[in-house]
Amino acid sequence: MALVHIDGDDLVVVIEGLDKLWAFKSSLSIPLVNVRGATADPGIAADPKGIRAPGAHVPGVITAGTFHLDGEKVFWDVKDPSKAVVIELADERYARLVVQVDDPRATVTLVENALR
Repeated sequence: MALVHIDGDDLVVVIEGLDKLWAFKSSLSIPLVNVRGATADPGIAADPKGIRAPGAHVPGVITAGTFHLDGEKVFWDVKDPSKAVVIELADERYARLVVQVDDPRATVTLVENALR
């Protein structure tokens, strides 16, 4: 699971627990100017993931790490798809972040309010 918060002009995603091990990341910091938006999307877990490098993917259990699909890098940290949030990025290493959070609606509201 991930914690998403705003720190000044940055969106910060902190990976919790053993997910750090599976995702090969402990945190990500993205300038808000490069964040396009966020949506709660439980259906994204059914989408193709691409090639995992590095990370872990056990269908129905965990998707974590960096995945390469159609020339883009996507960061995943999801165990429970019903709590998935997609954060779209521009001009960053990743095209999007797909992370599991405690409260998807609150996270989307946090990100969208920070972009205003």
